[in-house]
Amino acid sequence: MSHGIPRYVQERTEEARQQQLRKIEKYQELDKLVHQKIAEHEYTTETLQNISELLTTNPEYYTVWNYRRQVLQHQFSLAASNDSNQIPTLIKNDLMFLIPLLRSFPKCYWIWNYRLWVLDEAKRLLPATVARKFWQEELVLVGKMLSLDSRNFHGWGYRRFVIQSLENLGADEDGKQSRAQEEFEYANKMIGTNLSNFSAWHYRTKLIKRLLDEKSAGDEERKKMLDDELKLIHRALCDPYDQSLWFYHQNLMCTFDTADSAQTMAPNLSTADRLEYLLVEIEEIEEMLDGAEDCKYIYQALINCTLLACKIRGTSSSQDRLNVTKWLSELKTIDPLRSKRWSDLEQRLKTELNDR
Repeated sequence: MSHGIPRYVQERTEEARQQQLRKIEKYQELDKLVHQKIAEHEYTTETLQNISELLTTNPEYYTVWNYRRQVLQHQFSLAASNDSNQIPTLIKNDLMFLIPLLRSFPKCYWIWNYRLWVLDEAKRLLPATVARKFWQEELVLVGKMLSLDSRNFHGWGYRRFVIQSLENLGADEDGKQSRAQEEFEYANKMIGTNLSNFSAWHYRTKLIKRLLDEKSAGDEERKKMLDDELKLIHRALCDPYDQSLWFYHQNLMCTFDTADSAQTMAPNLSTADRLEYLLVEIEEIEEMLDGAEDCKYIYQALINCTLLACKIRGTSSSQDRLNVTKWLSELKTIDPLRSKRWSDLEQRLKTELNDR
């Protein structure tokens, strides 16, 4: 014993410290070696291996990712001059190298960014039919990644880019170019797995408008889609405490605001339709208060919908003003940390509502 601490613990701690120092020294030597080889334009397989080792240790090292691009571009040039059949192998090997890194660091931007670059090189260097296979395999990979972490926003952004690239490569073997319907179904599946998946809800929003545009849908079909979406979000809001769902709800409410409606799924609703939707919506949301009186998102939605209804009518009633004041009072009670925010909002809304 030494000062009440077992001696073997001290020895193990010192051994661990020495191991860490050796790792740091090895990393610094490897870093110096890679920089030296790049400076001397040694774009060899050995250099690529050294870079792989360095990135495996530190995948956030963006400068070394740029070095890897330089080496691979050199190898592509050599292959193009000697044997272009080597290019698919080089691309495949590089994509395989990245998979363990993505599993260990799924939210590292630099890995995703570099992987897209490799796949873009496939489009640049290979026939479209060959490049398409790489991108199709990529769609399978990102599907597996999102099944492990369905809320990884890097993964969702990456999936959108993969889909766009596949579509830009032209029609597939079945003669289809647009993948909007398949992606819409995929987003539905992911929402069904996890209602709190904001990325999936957001993706769904973009896909709905695109699907309707591709079908040249008329106003009635668009209105039916809106009705279906409202029913879906109301069912999902059986848990009103989930903020992700309210974000999507707020997005749907933009359909009724003439300032934003042109970019929504149903841009041509009449003024009477907009107002009717909002009044029904206010009733639906008020019913959610039963048993969830402490949910601030409900009060915020009620205020937003009421203000929008007043905007559409061009006037506010005494009941509107009374309701908004009551809901703001509830917000100040259940969310005291933001009481100043709610007080400021109350003063601003008093002015706005009184002007109508």
